[in-house]
Order: sequence, then structure tokens, then C-alpha cells
Amino acid sequence: MTRATNARIAGIVFLLYIATGIVIMILSAQATGAEGTAAKLAGIARHASLVRLTIVLGLLTTMYALALGVTLYGLTRDQDPELALLALSCRIGEGVLGVVPTLATLGLLWLSAGGAGASLPDAAAANTVGEFLFRVQDWNTLMAATFFAVGSTLFSCLFLRGRLIPVPLAWIGVVASIVLVVGLPIQLAGFLSGPITSLMWLPMVVFEVPLGLWLLIKGVASPAPR
Repeated sequence: MTRATNARIAGIVFLLYIATGIVIMILSAQATGAEGTAAKLAGIARHASLVRLTIVLGLLTTMYALALGVTLYGLTRDQDPELALLALSCRIGEGVLGVVPTLATLGLLWLSAGGAGASLPDAAAANTVGEFLFRVQDWNTLMAATFFAVGSTLFSCLFLRGRLIPVPLAWIGVVASIVLVVGLPIQLAGFLSGPITSLMWLPMVVFEVPLGLWLLIKGVASPAPR
């Protein structure tokens, strides 16, 4: 594909990725917004159709991650093929790990329906399994996000090096990505919690929305000499 085609596809996928993620969060909140595992499982049972929709959307986000990795690699490989390949590998890792929360959601959907006819030992056992699956979703989301952050850091550095996008926008991407590279592992280890875990994503939103629009409308500049 040409650089212009890669840029347009990347821009579209960036915006779709963000929009789909927001929709998944809204739908998941409706189904599992209650306090306590038992209440969340009951909510999943009541909103089974919404949960099934989040499963489909979750698979779409996996494909978005892979598509972004390939198109961004095509845009940045002239700057440094090894770093671009490493960034692509991180986005592939993000996409592969993104399947795990979807599998956990399938498990929760099955559990909320009483094991689809299977006899569970008791309600306490169902709550224990459900709590574990909810935690798997949270843990894996943080691990996939860490792969995303490393890949984003590398791609942003290559954008900056090649002056492929406006320099201020590229710098925002570098800084926003590094914030996540530092913060996400600390959060996963349990040393970081509270509102800061949401606030540290704001710089990335400020970066990715304009970047998606820029790539879609303007594309990328001719790469500067290495």
C-alpha cells in the first residue's frame, strides 16, 4: 500500500478504536455497574444482549490493534526498520492479549446463566469464579495497555524523528506514551490506584484524536533524512 493509503487507514482505525472503546465501556457499565460480584452477575444476566454486543466489539478492537500496527509500521519503517518492527510487535501483542478479556466475558455470560444447564456447587462458588474472571479482565487489560504504551512510544518517536506529523503533536504522543509506560506497570503491581489511573490517560486522548484526524485528512509528510 502507498503511504497515503496507510495514513488514511490508520486515521480511520484510530478514530474507530477510540469510539468502539467508549461504546464498550458504556455498555459494560450498564451490565456490571452494580456493587458486588453477585449483583454484577445478575446484571449480566439481565443485559445479556448488551454483553454479547461487547464481545463482538471486543473482537473488533483486537483487529483494530493489528491494523494500526501494520499501517503505522508502513509509515515509519523508513526511519528505523528495527524500531518500527519492535513497535509493530508490541501492537500485535496488544491485539493478542485483547482476546483474553473477551474470553473472560464469555465465561461471565455463561456463569450468569447458571452454567448453561451445568450444576454449580453453590452460589458462593459461582461468586468466587465470577470474581476471578472480573479480575482477569482488569489484569489483562492493564497488560495489553502496557504493550500498547510501549508501541505508541516507539511509533511516536519515529513520527518525531521523521517529522511525519506536526512536531508538537509528535511530542505530545511521546510524553503521553511514556506516562503510560511508567504508570501502567505500577498500577498492575498494585502501587497506584484512585483517580490518577484514569487521569493519566487524558494526554493520550489529546494525542490520538488529533492524530487520527490528521492522518485521515492530511496524511504524513515526506520523511526527513535519517
